[in-house]
Amino acid sequence: MQATKPKRLLTEERRRAVMDLLEKQGRVTVEELTRQFGVSAVTARGDLDVLSTSGALVRSHGGAVRPLNPVQDYPLKIKKSIHHAEKIRIARAATQLIQNHQTVILDSGTTCAEIAANLRRTKPMALTVITHALNIAVELADAPNVSLIMIGGILRQVSSSFVGPQAEQMVRDLHADHLFLAVDGLDLEVGLTTPDILEAQLNALMMKTSREVTVVADASKFGRRSLSVIGDLSMIKRVITDDRVPPECVEGLRDRGIEVILA
Repeated sequence: MQATKPKRLLTEERRRAVMDLLEKQGRVTVEELTRQFGVSAVTARGDLDVLSTSGALVRSHGGAVRPLNPVQDYPLKIKKSIHHAEKIRIARAATQLIQNHQTVILDSGTTCAEIAANLRRTKPMALTVITHALNIAVELADAPNVSLIMIGGILRQVSSSFVGPQAEQMVRDLHADHLFLAVDGLDLEVGLTTPDILEAQLNALMMKTSREVTVVADASKFGRRSLSVIGDLSMIKRVITDDRVPPECVEGLRDRGIEVILA
């Protein structure tokens, strides 16, 4: 028996149907939409791009997810696919700042994980890397010329990172040349924020123990306020972001004496 072809919908009908599907599932893929609605991959991507521009969804690698709540933390497997191309560009720009024989702290998060992967591929230099992120430690565990220091403590499964009093005490006893800090929110008035209180406390200590702090954040993080404040913008040297960031945010950072690199 020949399979029944999906009913062709008008553009707006199809996009409403995409949103209904997204509401039910939390995420959709381009491949799924081509099967469901009988359209080409180009048309499916176009629908997702239009809906993303309106703020109805967030584009991810190969599909889309529901807009993320800034006060809620999400598993790495979801966050990894969101704004993936931008994170790769940001990671490349960040890697260029790292010099031979430096001690570097890599925060948890998917952007810092991209920095770790890029270091492994492109930086044949002697480095000491400190991290509390389990996935980053695994990435660099056998990397040539990298001396790895793993911060221990209470494991947050959602972010694969260690936090808590033990982690904080260990950070107090260390010093780093450079901290690459990933944030969930960057607001010109509130500062740097993240959903988890213990993560925020550990990040704040990392900032104090580092000679130089670089925030790595794609444009979606700007103007967002998450639950826990990490620190004030006056504590950072630069921000590396992508070219979608609003010009007024770039101007606001530069007015505060903060270097902005658009990757």
